Formats: sequence, C-alpha cells, structure tokens
Amino acid sequence: MTLLVTAGAVRQAAEGPSCYSRLRNEWVCGDYLVDRREEILSALGSHVVLSVSSVLLGLLLAVPLALLARRVPRLETAITAAATGLYTIPSLALFPLLVPFTGLTATTVVLGLALYALTILVRALLDGLRAVPPEVREAARGLGYAPTRRLLRVELPLALPVLMAGIRVATVSTVALTTVGALVSHGGLGDLLVTGVAESFRAQVLTAAVLCVALAVLLDGLLVLLQRALTPWSRA
Repeated sequence: MTLLVTAGAVRQAAEGPSCYSRLRNEWVCGDYLVDRREEILSALGSHVVLSVSSVLLGLLLAVPLALLARRVPRLETAITAAATGLYTIPSLALFPLLVPFTGLTATTVVLGLALYALTILVRALLDGLRAVPPEVREAARGLGYAPTRRLLRVELPLALPVLMAGIRVATVSTVALTTVGALVSHGGLGDLLVTGVAESFRAQVLTAAVLCVALAVLLDGLLVLLQRALTPWSRA
C-alpha cells in the first residue's frame, strides 16, 4: 500500500498542528493566509468589483433624478421620499425580491446596492447644487451661459465637494452592505464570513472582517485624493 504524504502534512508533522487544524482554531493564523491566498484574493477582488460597480450605477441613477427634482420642485419631495423609502427595506428582503427578475447573479447585488446608494447620492447632489451662491449663477447667466453649459461648467464644479462627501459615505456603506450579497452567493468577502461563521473558522472570519474594513478605508482615502485633484481651488 502506497502512502501519499503532502508537503503540508510533512510540515505539520515537523512543526506541530496548524493554527487552523482540527486541534487548533486560532483567530490570527499566518498559515491560513498562505494556504488560502488565492481564495482570499478572489473574494477581495469580487468585493471591490461589486462595491465600485454599485456606487457607479447609483451615481448614474442619482444624477438625472436629482436634476429632475431640482428642475421640477414639485417632484423633489416624491423623489427624495422614494429614495429614502428604498433604504428602509432590509437587505435580507430586498435581494430576494430582486432574484425573480435578475436571478442568483452579481447583478442582483449590484442593483440592490445601487438602490441603497440613491438615498445618499440624490440628497448630496441636491445639497451641493443648493450650496452654489445665487450671484454665481446670475454672473454665469449674464455671461451668456446656456443652462446645460452653466450646470456643467459652473454649478457642478462648485457642488463637487458636497457631492464627493456623499460619494464617500455611499462607498463606505456599500462596502459593508456588499457582504450581504452572500445571500445569493455573490458577497465577495461576505462569502468568506458566512462560511467562516457556519464552520466556526475563526481565522477566516477575522481575515474577511479586517479586509472589509481595510477596503473601506482605502477607497475612502482614494476618493479624498480624487476630490483634491478635481478641486484644486479648495486646497488652500
């Protein structure tokens, strides 16, 4: 009878039980990071794609809604109320409601998170546009700026700091909510969290949680740098 011994088994025999073996279940485990590196990086990459795609889709939906609310004041209350109402729907209920239309796919997660982001992004854009001084609009109008050109060249640049603050909040919250996508098997790091909790796998739970927090901080920092690059007049 041939006995097949893996390299991992040889190392375990030489160094003792692994920190995530049947005998040990530690929170901090370097062996887990090395042995499951590909799985962790795959989950992290999926989390980044889901989060960024959701925020971008939310922004794509929020801009026309906010501009419509600003152009037709009678619709502002309805639009903001609808966006706020979507945020009150628990994610455990929203994702299953979308499944009959989008299936058990990443589209379900991206669409659901984009709808949640509308609450923050619509209000941020409206507040940013309101913050533009009326005399600035009058000066642009006096210089012959058409409404569309005035919006793109004057109002949006001045509203950008407030809008970027909203995007930062939406991004951080989306990174956290993406983990709920594990309900439809597309939760990025949330998939690791769910399986880790189900199996009482401490190293996996801690790793996924730390990476989720680190990703939120990293994306927030990148957005701060982007804001500084887009608004050079505010650096002083």
